[in-house]
Amino acid sequence: MLAAIHWNLDPVLGEVLGIQIRYYSLCWVIGFLLGYHFVRKRFIKEGRNLRLLEPLAFYVFISALVGARLGHCFFYEFQYYSHHLLEIILPVKFTDAGIKFTGYAGLASHGGVIGILIALFLFHKKYKVSFLSLCDDLAYVAPLGGACIRVGNFFNSEIVGTPASVPWAIVFTRVDNLPRHPAQLYEAVSYLLIFIVLYLVLFKSKKQYNQGLIFGLSVFLIFFSRFVIEYVKIDQVPFEAGMRATLGMNNGQLLSLPLILVGLFFWIRAIRKP
Repeated sequence: MLAAIHWNLDPVLGEVLGIQIRYYSLCWVIGFLLGYHFVRKRFIKEGRNLRLLEPLAFYVFISALVGARLGHCFFYEFQYYSHHLLEIILPVKFTDAGIKFTGYAGLASHGGVIGILIALFLFHKKYKVSFLSLCDDLAYVAPLGGACIRVGNFFNSEIVGTPASVPWAIVFTRVDNLPRHPAQLYEAVSYLLIFIVLYLVLFKSKKQYNQGLIFGLSVFLIFFSRFVIEYVKIDQVPFEAGMRATLGMNNGQLLSLPLILVGLFFWIRAIRKP
């Protein structure tokens, strides 16, 4: 325990006009900007219309934020938000002491994926661009964005791991005094490795791949990694204890299973298609 790293960083970077600027928000924005850069690089490589990038970025940013917010509210804390509907769409919390600005504290990646897929379908209909090609565009940068978000979770001392005796265990002082698995960093590193693999497939390989391959590979690897790492995370909400006892998995793992199957389907489909 004495040898463990003690992590006690204030998650608030500073304030602007009374509004807190958090490391998490900064990581979210950095992930989005990096994603924009690498999607633009893919557009240039394939000689595609760069004018589509700005509306595509708008669709993705809004859908990711809305989808992730709704995913958290409905998948994890429905009992609370069903009685506080305004707090779903407003970045505040209504308390007896008044209105407290909280930002959108609570975002779920599964909801974000669903939101982005809906947005890409609408974009495909409006701009007449291949839906699977759009899915490939976003899927190869998705793990990079996911890595940045998990670093943000680390700054927030949230989504912590179970107690551990490994040499790299971290004491999240804002949670308790137990050395724990840095589960957020496990995910960040795994997502970064997935991005590197996808980048090499797209830009370093001379082979041509069917549409949907990158999408399937990315979704499968991201949510398979998430499924495995959930075993060293503490429960995010109280009802997950009952899920572990009955199903042997938590809510995050249950929500990951359909996406693992979707990814596997498109991966195999792309490989088998001439």
